[in-house]
Amino acid sequence: MAVDPIENLHLSFLQDVLPVGMAVVERARQGGAGKVVEVFTSTSEPLDALRIEGEPSARLFRDRLDKISPGLGNPVVSVDVAVETTTPQSSETFDHTSLMDCLDRIQFDMKELEHLILNDSSEQSISKSEKF
Repeated sequence: MAVDPIENLHLSFLQDVLPVGMAVVERARQGGAGKVVEVFTSTSEPLDALRIEGEPSARLFRDRLDKISPGLGNPVVSVDVAVETTTPQSSETFDHTSLMDCLDRIQFDMKELEHLILNDSSEQSISKSEKF
């Protein structure tokens, strides 16, 4: 979480208090005070139940706040990122000579491939001209 106490309060309000409040308001609108009291008598964790119940409404409210001012409804939370750089340990290290040998083999194989492709395409063009 954020280090700033005001940011902590803002974030806590938007993530915890707002969904519970939205669920309480919706329950009161649907069935009055009896519907609100019902959640406190029917479940062992009423605040968690209300938080889950009110989350969709709270999400819409936060999105509307973001349209007014970006970050107001869904605040940006600062995080600390640590990157540990390690170099892979290779059991086999190449010296300059072996690297050059490898590159020469690759170049030779590329020339052979190019030669085969060119010969194949020229043979196809000859066979097409023989048909006509």
